[in-house]
Amino acid sequence: MNRQEALDLAQRMAPLLQAREAKLAYVLLAPVLAQRTPFPVLGRVGQVLGAGAMSRLDPLLEHIASERSEGGWVVIGTALGAQIERDLDGAFDRWCRYVVMADVWYAADILGERVPGPALVTHFESALNLLAPWRKHANAWVRRTTGVAAHFWAKRAHGSPELVPRVEALLTFLEPMFSEREIEAVKGIGWGLKTLGRYYPQVVADWLIHQIAECCPHRALMLRKALTYLPATQRNRVLREMP
Repeated sequence: MNRQEALDLAQRMAPLLQAREAKLAYVLLAPVLAQRTPFPVLGRVGQVLGAGAMSRLDPLLEHIASERSEGGWVVIGTALGAQIERDLDGAFDRWCRYVVMADVWYAADILGERVPGPALVTHFESALNLLAPWRKHANAWVRRTTGVAAHFWAKRAHGSPELVPRVEALLTFLEPMFSEREIEAVKGIGWGLKTLGRYYPQVVADWLIHQIAECCPHRALMLRKALTYLPATQRNRVLREMP
C-alpha cells in the first residue's frame, strides 16, 4: 500500500464513521494492519480520519486498540495528533489512556512521538502544563512517554539557538524525573536527555552538573544516556563532578 491508496482507504472509511459503523470501518482497515505496512502510510490513514469529529472516531480507535497491533498504535497516534489544534486536552487524555491500555514499550514510543511530542513543538507552554501531572503518573509507560516527547521536540528544534530558553524550561520540567527508578521509564526519559544533549550539549552538561551537585539520586543508565552525544569536553566536565 502506498500513500495514495491509504488516502483512498481513509476516504472509504470516513462515511462509515459518519454513519457510526465503526466495526465496518475497521473491517476495511484490518487487512492493512495485518501486513507490514510502513508507518508513514498508516499515518496517512490516521491523519485523514483524525480530521473528523472525535465522537465518531472514538469507537474505531477503541476497536483498533483492543486488537493491539503495532501498526494500530500508529493510526491511533496520528489521528489524535490531528486533533491537537482543536482539542489539545482531549488528545492528551486519550493518549494517556491508550498508553496505559497498550502496556508495551513500542506503543508508548509510537504514541509519544505523535501526540505530546508534536504538541510541544506547536503549543509548548500548554503542552508542558498538560504533561506536568503525568511526570508522577502511576504507570511507568506514561512517564516514559514524557521523555519521548522531549526527544521529539529536541529533534525538531535541531539546535536552533533561539530555542535555548525552551531547552532550559524543558530540562527544568524533567528535573524531578532524573531520579526515576523504573527501568522502562528511565529509557524514555534518558532518550529525551540524549537528544537534547545532541543538539544543546553545553546546556545539558550544565544541567547535569547541577543535578550531580544537588546529589540527585539517579540510575546509571539515565546518566549514560544523557552523556551519549556530548562532546568529550562537555562529558569530561560532567564526569569530573561525580563523587
